[in-house]
Amino acid sequence: MPPKKAVKEEKILLGRPGNSLKSGIVGLANVGKSTFFQALTKCSLGNPANFPYATIDPEEARVVVPDERYDWLCEHYNPKSRVPANLTVYDIAGLTRGASTGAGLGNSFLSHIRAVDAVFQVVRCFDDAEIIHVEGDVDPIRDLDIISEELRIKDIEFTEKAHENLVKQTRRGGQSLEMKKLKEEQATVEKILEMLKAGKDVRKGDWSPKEVEVINPLFLLSAKPVVFLVNLSEKDYIRQKNKNLPKIAEWVKEHATGDPIIPISVSFEERLTRLENDAAVDAECKSLGTKSALPKIVTTMRKALNLGSFFTTGTDEVRQWTLRNGTKAPQAAGVIHGDFEKTFIQVVVYNFSVLKEEGDEAAVKAKGKVMTKGKDYVVEDGDILLIKAGAAKS
Repeated sequence: MPPKKAVKEEKILLGRPGNSLKSGIVGLANVGKSTFFQALTKCSLGNPANFPYATIDPEEARVVVPDERYDWLCEHYNPKSRVPANLTVYDIAGLTRGASTGAGLGNSFLSHIRAVDAVFQVVRCFDDAEIIHVEGDVDPIRDLDIISEELRIKDIEFTEKAHENLVKQTRRGGQSLEMKKLKEEQATVEKILEMLKAGKDVRKGDWSPKEVEVINPLFLLSAKPVVFLVNLSEKDYIRQKNKNLPKIAEWVKEHATGDPIIPISVSFEERLTRLENDAAVDAECKSLGTKSALPKIVTTMRKALNLGSFFTTGTDEVRQWTLRNGTKAPQAAGVIHGDFEKTFIQVVVYNFSVLKEEGDEAAVKAKGKVMTKGKDYVVEDGDILLIKAGAAKS
C-alpha cells in the first residue's frame, strides 16, 4: 500500500480574524506620532504638541491604499463610481517608562493598543532642542527597550490572570474532555509566560493552531505585528543616513527578527501636505531627489496584517475590496454582502495580471482564461470576481 499522505495542518494566524483590521501608531511621547497621523491621513485630527500626553483619546481615520492595479482598472473602465481600499489608523497617546504600572496615561494607553490589530512603532532619531524628549535626550535604542519592556510587562499581567483562572478550574481534576482541554490551555498559557519572562515577544513564537486559539482571546500586545518607523530629520531622510540606523537594524534583528523598518521624516511629510496639489508634491520630491515614504508605509502595514485585495469591475463601478489572504470564495462574497456568503453558488474569476496582459475582458475570455470556481476556491490577491449567489431567504 502506498504511504498515507501527510495531512497539512492549516496555519492559524495570531490576531483577530477579519478584513476590517486596525493599525495603531505607538511610541514614546513627542516622537512625532500625531504629526505622522495627520500627514498619513491628510486630516486635522490628532493633537501635535511639544509636551507629553497631548493626545489622550485615540483619533481614528482611514487612509486610501495606494495600488497601481486599482488605478489601471479605473483608467481602463472609466467607471461612474470609484471605491479604493482603505486602511484604518489610530493615533494613540504617547507611552512613558512605567506605563505598565499606570504611570502617565499608562493603563489607558495600553488598553488602546489592545484594541488595534497591528502597530506602527515610531522611533525618534531627529535632534531638535525645541522638541523635548521625555527621557531627556535622543536615544532610540533605549526608547525601543522601554516600549518593548512595557508591553511585555503588561502581557505578563494579562497572562498571569488567565493562568490563575485556569489553575482554579484544573484543580478540580478529572478525566473529562473539558478537563483535558483546560489542561492543554493551561500548558499553552504557561508556555506564553515562560516566553514573555525570557524577554521575547509572543509574535515571534512557533505556535500550533491549537495554541493560537488560546493566545488570540488574550489580545496580547506583543502578539501584534509591528512596523518600525524611524523618524529622521528631513536632511537625514533625503540622504538616507543617520548614525542610529545601523543600531536600530541590529536591535530589530536581535529582538524582532523580520519586522519591517522604514525610515521616514515626519517633518518632511508634514511639509508636503502643505503644498497645493499632487503636482507640486511630485515637483518638490523630484527637486530633492527623494519621494514620500507614506505609500510604502501603508502597503507594508497591509502586508504585515496579511491583507490582500480583490476587485469588482465594470463601467458602473470599480471597487477594491480588502480580504485576509487565504480566504475562500464564499467568505469573499460575504465581504460584499453578508447574504452572498450564505447563498453563494459559484464565482467567475480571473486575475488582474491576466487582464492587463491580454488587454480586455473579451481577450481574456477568448483565450479561455476565465475560471468558474466553487466554495473551495481560495481567492488570490488581485483576483477580479463576479459572484453568483441565490436569493436570500426572508
